[in-house]
Amino acid sequence: MKPASNLRQWDVCTVRPGLLFPHAVQAIEIKRRRTSRRTGKTSVKTVYAVTSLSPGQATPAQLAALIRGHWSVGALHHLRDVTFAEDASRIRTGTAPRVMATLRNLAIGLMRQAGWANLAAATDHYRSRPEHALDLLHLAA
Repeated sequence: MKPASNLRQWDVCTVRPGLLFPHAVQAIEIKRRRTSRRTGKTSVKTVYAVTSLSPGQATPAQLAALIRGHWSVGALHHLRDVTFAEDASRIRTGTAPRVMATLRNLAIGLMRQAGWANLAAATDHYRSRPEHALDLLHLAA
């Protein structure tokens, strides 16, 4: 279920000495507001982060961009795990896990390039029609 609105509010402050994170310089409070399209209910979740970057090294806007970038990596892993069951894979030795992750990323990129918004539906489509998958690569069966 995708949120109807996804608002984020950021508060950044410098950290006082003595915090349990010895190299922390800034602390970030992030409030995420989410409204469910199905129920219409709004929920707010607050999360915290600390960084060793000083205000001169990273402004609040730059910290927000770094955090969003981290979320996009997490979202890709979630997509690979849910759609392709990556965490259940028994491929664990040598370079094979990296090769399989690369192939999954390639499949995701090709499906997105083909215009699919729902990658689970795209995966089902191509699984039952392998000749269409070859068309994505401009290969003939």
